[in-house]
Amino acid sequence: MVEQIAVELQDVVKQFGSVTAVSHVTLQIYDGEFFSLLGPSGCGKTTTLRLIAGFEMPTQGEIYIGGEPQGYLPAHQRPVNTVFQHYALFPHMSVFKNVAFGLEMQHVSSADIARRVNEALELVDLGNMGERRPKQLSGGQQQRVALARALVNHPKVLLLDEPLGALDLKLRKAMQVELKTLQERVGITFVYVTHDQEEALTMSDRISVMNQGVLLQVGTSEEIYEAPGSRFVSDFIGETNYLDGHISAVRQDHAEVVIEPDIRLWGRATPGLQVGNRASVAVRPEKIFLNQPAQDGFNTVPGIVESEVYVGSLTTFSVKITSGNCLTVRQQNVQPRLGGVAPPGTQVTLSWSIDSCKAFSD
Repeated sequence: MVEQIAVELQDVVKQFGSVTAVSHVTLQIYDGEFFSLLGPSGCGKTTTLRLIAGFEMPTQGEIYIGGEPQGYLPAHQRPVNTVFQHYALFPHMSVFKNVAFGLEMQHVSSADIARRVNEALELVDLGNMGERRPKQLSGGQQQRVALARALVNHPKVLLLDEPLGALDLKLRKAMQVELKTLQERVGITFVYVTHDQEEALTMSDRISVMNQGVLLQVGTSEEIYEAPGSRFVSDFIGETNYLDGHISAVRQDHAEVVIEPDIRLWGRATPGLQVGNRASVAVRPEKIFLNQPAQDGFNTVPGIVESEVYVGSLTTFSVKITSGNCLTVRQQNVQPRLGGVAPPGTQVTLSWSIDSCKAFSD
């Protein structure tokens, strides 16, 4: 079945004076998808969301929503609604009145307003709180009111600009699950801006990673984490070890990187690597095995444990493999243990699959 496109950006550029905030972004977001725009502060993700919302107009390119060009229409004429980090609820109005406000501005009949507002409040589990004021609600409940107010207009696309940023960590994690469940229930497209990698990985059907206005990679959570297309993506998503060297061989989609004369490591090659290039091998801490028997298809290096930190479900080791290189190794504590597994000074062997690491050009 061909997936329907809810939002499409075609070669979109946004400049503020001499600053290019969004640089030639081309992107398709599918109908009913939970799609996240992820990146560090200043990467262009919020500007991209504002371009979709109609709060900014593109300097170049076009934006389509439901197949219709929207890039130069004002916000109120677009079939989208936006939820912000600061909910902007009217403190003097009840929850019901806050949700109903937009419908009243559209001169919807009183009967329809009552029905739609009650449906929206039930959807976000606030059906019995319509008469309360915002100050009588918790942060999570206020967030739900903002969601209900956005959903009551039946938008084709819901835009969310770091909506959980004002919540404490425990509530934030709970709301991540609620948001994803709500999105699946209503079935509309969510476009979500965040700088939190774990948040994006937890909720998203697909993620786009941006930096300095450029769209670097789009993929599922698994694709972004397991197969980053650049060193920036690898470094930004999760924790990664890097070993620097130069390319000594390239065979199909794998490359050998010489770290030191006696340390040669293979990894999946990113496009364009050539013999002689400066390069880095990137491997995540949880992909590395401690004292596993040698086997084909694995890199193996000796090392000396510098530290061992027990954190309940995991133990984290820092292992020195050369005078200038230490690897972080994270091992899950599957079996009960008392006492250290590999205290500082222990000689160990580290190994990891050549397919679980990547070789990036410097």
